Amino acid sequence: MKLALFDLDHTLIPMDSDHAWGQFTVALGWRDAKAFGRANDVFYERYKAGTLDIAEYVRFATAAIREQGLEKSIAAHASYMSAVVQKSIKKQALALVQRHQAAGDEVIIVTATNEFVTRPIAQAFGVQHLIAIDLVRDATGLPTGEIAGIPSFREGKVARVEQWLAERGKTWGDVAQSTFYSDSINDLPLLEKVSHPVATNPDDRLTAIAQARGWPILNLFS
Repeated sequence: MKLALFDLDHTLIPMDSDHAWGQFTVALGWRDAKAFGRANDVFYERYKAGTLDIAEYVRFATAAIREQGLEKSIAAHASYMSAVVQKSIKKQALALVQRHQAAGDEVIIVTATNEFVTRPIAQAFGVQHLIAIDLVRDATGLPTGEIAGIPSFREGKVARVEQWLAERGKTWGDVAQSTFYSDSINDLPLLEKVSHPVATNPDDRLTAIAQARGWPILNLFS
């Protein structure tokens, strides 16, 4: 088995999909623009700095969905996909995913953004396997704001990939080659775990590590 693992935000798409979804809900009038924008930006800066409390953020990020209801939120997300996400998918990113698929690799998007936001994005890339923040849902399917299981964030990404393998009766020992593309210092644990780490559109901290360790650096959006 060969694995091709991809972070999503700022790796396959040149934006943070959860941050952009938040701004989209503001445009819909679901949130006070100033208050929501300040809080959203603070969380995003914490993410980039590696200090984000992921449980606190998920409660914040899913508040609009809980307040507006599932049906209305799904319809809004479809509009978000067409108005924002589809326009941000670059042909070179899509081609990279398709090259791995054509080579017979198991392609997985491994993201710290929740599955409500990212499942349709994975589908837009033609990727079946998505490892994302799973959400606890009530009897109607509405997210409660809590995280289900291990969050796919920092070290949790390694654990979730191992879980994915275990569900198929496999371990890392069954993986002949593993590649992980990521832009973020938050993904260092999984980058260090795979056989072929690729710093992709990397932030300054990850760029320095990649250069020191001789990892390839890929710029998909330049």
